[in-house]
Amino acid sequence: MSRVKHVESRQNELFKGLRRLLTDPAACRRQQRAWLEGDHLCRALLERGGAPVQAVIGASAWERPALRALAEAAPEVVVVPDALLADLSGLESPPPLGYLIALDAATAVQPGLRTVVLDRLQDPGNVGSILRTAAAMGFAQVCAIKGTVALWSPKVLRAGMGAHFGLRLVEGLAPADLDALAVPLVVTHLQDAQPLPGLRLPDPLAWVLGHEGQGVSDELSARCTQRVKIPQPGGEESLNVAAAAAICLYASSLGRVAG
Repeated sequence: MSRVKHVESRQNELFKGLRRLLTDPAACRRQQRAWLEGDHLCRALLERGGAPVQAVIGASAWERPALRALAEAAPEVVVVPDALLADLSGLESPPPLGYLIALDAATAVQPGLRTVVLDRLQDPGNVGSILRTAAAMGFAQVCAIKGTVALWSPKVLRAGMGAHFGLRLVEGLAPADLDALAVPLVVTHLQDAQPLPGLRLPDPLAWVLGHEGQGVSDELSARCTQRVKIPQPGGEESLNVAAAAAICLYASSLGRVAG
């Protein structure tokens, strides 16, 4: 049975810690904790076999049986005034509850996995969308080069819509750390690249996706064994990185099905 307590003050240490997770992108790495905002993410965690450390729920939601049951899946439940819960949200319409979870402290890549490498991507929406595509297309691991937005930040979590819980996520890496992947690195590139349609792709592999404005660094690009471009008959120079990722990861999945 869950232990239930009530918090009324913004000066409570629990509340201040959750606020740091919401407002400081690096706090999740320091604390090895993440804040899951809303019942969709909370259910996604449970469906993947995850376990929350704590649930925080608004007083009015606590009176709703379905939301109370979701909160009681945590070993500890904190009931707060609705106005206080709103301060823990970055949304215009704050959700009724959230989970505090402990993060897997993975610090090294795992070799031999289908992987996506993020090289200093900055937009949380792009990163969350890529994580969602990676999970959907059967990739197992996402490796973020140092300088990439925090993978467990609230905006990335919302965009990922639960994909985080089906992936191995490793952050803060240097290009040299990717040597341990032991799979070919394939990069999307505009120069000296082979067209993606009809191309035979290795499996497993690691797709390398670069910064929204600067692309993939020279150091990381030099580690890639294959350069790929996506033909664009409409004449645009390049695609949004999340759109490019969706096309490339889907192409990989087609190859596995055909093979």
